[in-house]
Amino acid sequence: MTEPPQAGLARAARLSTLPLGVAARAVRGVGRRLSGQSAEDVLAQRQADSARQLFEVLGGLKGGAMKVGQFLSLMESALPPDQVMPYRESLTRLQSAAPAMSGDAVGRVLGEELGEDWRSLFASFDESAAAAASIGQVHRAVWRDGRPVAVKVQYPGAEKALMADLTALSRFARVSAGLVPGLDLAPILAELRRRLREEVDYRLEADAQEQFGQFYANDPTYAVPGVVRSGQRVLVSEWLDGVPLSTLIDRAPQADRDRAAAAYLRLLLEAPQRAGLLHADPHPGNFLLLADGRLGVLDYGAVNRLPDGLPDGLSRVLGAAAHGDAEELVEVLRDEGFVRGSVAVDAEAVRAFVDRFLGPLQAEEFTFSRDWMREMFADLQDPRTEGFRVGLTLNLPPQYVLIQRVWLGGLAVLSQLEATVPMREIVRSAMPGSLR
Repeated sequence: MTEPPQAGLARAARLSTLPLGVAARAVRGVGRRLSGQSAEDVLAQRQADSARQLFEVLGGLKGGAMKVGQFLSLMESALPPDQVMPYRESLTRLQSAAPAMSGDAVGRVLGEELGEDWRSLFASFDESAAAAASIGQVHRAVWRDGRPVAVKVQYPGAEKALMADLTALSRFARVSAGLVPGLDLAPILAELRRRLREEVDYRLEADAQEQFGQFYANDPTYAVPGVVRSGQRVLVSEWLDGVPLSTLIDRAPQADRDRAAAAYLRLLLEAPQRAGLLHADPHPGNFLLLADGRLGVLDYGAVNRLPDGLPDGLSRVLGAAAHGDAEELVEVLRDEGFVRGSVAVDAEAVRAFVDRFLGPLQAEEFTFSRDWMREMFADLQDPRTEGFRVGLTLNLPPQYVLIQRVWLGGLAVLSQLEATVPMREIVRSAMPGSLR
């Protein structure tokens, strides 16, 4: 079933307000300058207006564009401070907030998924949303047996919205395919479509959550909420009380941030080996520091099912990068599909490019920071730099799409936490054989 034409036009109109808004703010800025305001005041006002509009447009879409906004909020640590400050608050809100569904809409979804007498399943149900994300919102409730629960309800039309956004992206990719000669976009987009279709089925999310719970039961470091009831668009889980990592950023004592960051990174790296699953939504709103010191792990909609752990090729890439032999590294990257057979590359330049992303894995201890993140990304968008040119020669194999998403998102969160992490110990225990 396709999205109604009027809905697609409405979504396109919402997105079109972003560039139109920029032009309008520029005109207003000229007017303010003519009225005597300083250039600094005019710029600050324009940036604040832009941040507000970014939140309202991306947040209201609740589809793929909302997910882009959430990823941007992770990656703000890679941007210069004078550029990102006006956007940080609005972008961070995208990690855990979006315009709420009406009570009637929530009731309709619950009735369709849990039955018309759905209220009888709960001792109490809070009509106001406690949290919201890209495709659903969460309500606090008490299950009929007295357990506090989180009730995740999917936005009506979320699947259609996601697919419409991805279709638009696919059209853009076809037009721009020749701009990045080393990248084969078709299989990447096909993989994204498969993953997004899984993400909108909360029954699959419940299965992944239960699988995580089985392998992390009674764990002293992690807490996985139990699944109480699930349907295609509703998921009821045990409620976890804790402080989100997003709240720890810039606020918590260094020791708390270091401890939470180490647990966060260890989970991302070890879960494929331990539970056969990669938690593929690394933004900090999905991880809570509980009162007992454990890390609570939420939201299992985006996972990569890896029954044999992370791909062996990834360990080969890490090993070759650690060994420092540029030719060996390129050979491994070709074997894994990161360098396509017809593309010529400068081996030393590729080694330097890979080192910037994987270098922290080889350190005994590594301190992440916004300055480090900004330095790492500084030249990747400048066509005059070697980093930019190397990026054009590299491919992203579809089996690594979610792995790359987790690693880049994880680096961003660790940098926002400004944390010091025992990297070598974590990597050796979570990914045996990956370091020489």
